[in-house]
Amino acid sequence: MIRPICKDMNILSQRSAPATREDMQVVDDLLDTLRANEDRCVGMAANMIGVNKRIIVFSIGPMNIPMINPVITKRTGPYETEEGCLSLEGVRQTLRYQSIEIEFFDRNFKQHKQVFTGLTAQIIQHEVDHCEGIII
Repeated sequence: MIRPICKDMNILSQRSAPATREDMQVVDDLLDTLRANEDRCVGMAANMIGVNKRIIVFSIGPMNIPMINPVITKRTGPYETEEGCLSLEGVRQTLRYQSIEIEFFDRNFKQHKQVFTGLTAQIIQHEVDHCEGIII
């Protein structure tokens, strides 16, 4: 189900709770909402639809990838950049890293550890920040 975008700073600034197998509807809703906003969005976190769970989704070309309980374990190559967010107005300066290593579960709760670089790494960092209650 496509959900409205949350703009409430009280919700967005809260650290997300770990997700469980019972939260699969949230994964589906996030994917549906990402698809509905694909013309202006490349990633979303559950708190952006008002759900305080550690779930993110993002686009890599035509594929939309969910990550459950993502944790960045390594960062290299810091740089400054500007980002926007559906939950906020305008763009803001932020620090990101060229390469990240991340541990997460897929929608079948199979654990993964993977390295991402470039724009994909930047998108994931933005969404993981949402899970931490960090607003750019």
